[in-house]
Amino acid sequence: MEDPVSGWVFPDEAHRRAAHPGFFGVFLDAALRDGWVDVMDDLSAAALWIPVQAGGAGDGAADAAAATEADGDDELSEQLAMADPGNDRARIVAELTEAAHPGDRAHYYLPTIVAAPGRRSEGRGRALLTTVLDRCDAEGMPAYLEASSARSKGLYERLGFAFTGTPIDLPDGGPRMWPMWREPRG
Repeated sequence: MEDPVSGWVFPDEAHRRAAHPGFFGVFLDAALRDGWVDVMDDLSAAALWIPVQAGGAGDGAADAAAATEADGDDELSEQLAMADPGNDRARIVAELTEAAHPGDRAHYYLPTIVAAPGRRSEGRGRALLTTVLDRCDAEGMPAYLEASSARSKGLYERLGFAFTGTPIDLPDGGPRMWPMWREPRG
């Protein structure tokens, strides 16, 4: 709810509270269909992961960040539009993140990680990420994400992610996002 990108997509807080469940349900459905969801034992935090094959397409369906334009499939954009009809900002974020998303190598993609209100800054995100990054290292699999705040960018850098060099600047005074890639550690 307090993420800068969410605030830009849904500038009215009351509308954000009403639309967020449907909006993030699109990402949750994609992770459950094509990847996995890691949660803390007490359900205070969750991370959504999607394997992406070389060429940009997720396992058999649209990658959660990308509408897989290479196949002509705009399923994600349609689902986001249904989650909040008339909100072009969700479509804009999907298009800009798709353009930035590397597609030349298979990798694990983290479209979102969340902590319950009042439970941030307690190491939950680090714990959820460390488990998957250990898996990435064991499998020789890179990981990719878009940091949505300078604070999260710092955490991801401490975990071995590197900024890809070209930020995503949302229009109309929107926040900056940082595409980040992590090579597996050997």
